[in-house]
Amino acid sequence: MDSRSPAPEFPAGLDWVNASEAPMLSALRGRAVLLWFWSYDNVHCWNLLPDLAYLENRYHDGLTVLGIHTPKYPHQRDSGAVLKAVNRLHIRHPVANDPDHLLWRQYGVDAWPSAVLIDAEGLISAIIPGEGRRQDLEERIAEVLDEAAERDLREYEAAVPASRPEPRLPLLFPGKLLATDKLLYVADSGHHRVLECNHDGRILRQFGSGDAGYWDGRNEECGLNDPQGLAIREDFLYVADRGNHCVRRIRLYGGDVETVLGNGERGRLRPHDAVAIETPIGNPTDLTIVADKLYVLSASQNQIWELNLGGGKVNVLAGTGKLGVQDGLSLEASFAQPSGVAPSGLQLLVADAAASAVRLVRLSDGRVTTLVGQGLYEYGDAAGTRDVARLQNPLAVAMDPRGIVFIADTYNGKIKALSLKSGAVRSLNVNYRLVEPAGLSIAAGALWVANTNVHEIVRIDLASGVGKRVPIGE
Repeated sequence: MDSRSPAPEFPAGLDWVNASEAPMLSALRGRAVLLWFWSYDNVHCWNLLPDLAYLENRYHDGLTVLGIHTPKYPHQRDSGAVLKAVNRLHIRHPVANDPDHLLWRQYGVDAWPSAVLIDAEGLISAIIPGEGRRQDLEERIAEVLDEAAERDLREYEAAVPASRPEPRLPLLFPGKLLATDKLLYVADSGHHRVLECNHDGRILRQFGSGDAGYWDGRNEECGLNDPQGLAIREDFLYVADRGNHCVRRIRLYGGDVETVLGNGERGRLRPHDAVAIETPIGNPTDLTIVADKLYVLSASQNQIWELNLGGGKVNVLAGTGKLGVQDGLSLEASFAQPSGVAPSGLQLLVADAAASAVRLVRLSDGRVTTLVGQGLYEYGDAAGTRDVARLQNPLAVAMDPRGIVFIADTYNGKIKALSLKSGAVRSLNVNYRLVEPAGLSIAAGALWVANTNVHEIVRIDLASGVGKRVPIGE
């Protein structure tokens, strides 16, 4: 749609998931309105949120931000799932669920995310796709508001916030977890902390203040932001601090927390023998350790990085950086928002979320092979051979000593099992309701699951298949 065209009004049946009253564009004359089209699985949409928060604060007396959720996956058509995502991402402006992409088509949008700026008279001023466009957005918003003021059209009231919060529980959207023979570490992502628990759920220690931030310290006196993947080696617990775009290291003996990879800025580079603490990385989602190397998934850079724990240098193990599902050697291969990793001997198993795939990466040369998955838009819910099996945005994998790969088939609300020997995929028969499970770990005869959207940890006995809730902090 061309700029200076009238902005289409919202259809009457649009479901505003977190607002008590449906906004209407006709009631927002005199204000700048920023519609942003997004899908909650998409890392680039996550990365736009800090810019939106900045703009909402900077232009609180003239700007209204409205989210239009347009899903990629069938699971995301459900308004309840969208509300969960809104709360998980701490969004406080009204968000509509547009499962059939009606507004997407009306506004001529063709990419996630895209921002549409509407001026004080209800005309489209600009359509700006992609992330990292804060300056462009700010300049256009300022122009729209200045013009409205000059013409005596501007309204100065603050925008009305929207909120339909989650219940208060000990955990808030736990992401990843790590079980050992005696302990359980939980990335309590929505509370911006990592918990050390026993297997009965008693909290022994907390790392992170509970508020989003980025500073080193000890135990609760440090700042984390949306922590995710966890890995342990000797006395150190490594944390993929996704919201801070870095990897943190916790010395378990004393609780000291420091940064070992990243500098707090979102990365875009492809490092080669670079100093890890000076090299920015984008949205590290998960990590694992093999020998003396830490392997880190970068969701927004579509790469796997290799950090030498002894020398502090980092390289790209695999991934061109471009979104795709291409097999091949190291820097010839491509990933699609890799989100979960587990070691398998001298190889890595990777849950490649946006490809709805499981990939295998050989550590000796970075060769990438697809085990399950056919392409970026080939998703579904099917068991069977590798050619037939389908997943829907898997976020985690865990390796059983018997050669079985457990997959958090996140948007199908299931655990699937892949046999490395036969290549067959089956659904695990679990007597427990899973809602967007995002983390898996195997220890003490059990599969431990982060049942993310219902804020809990579940222990599934591998012998019986019986699932039981772990009462963390209760």
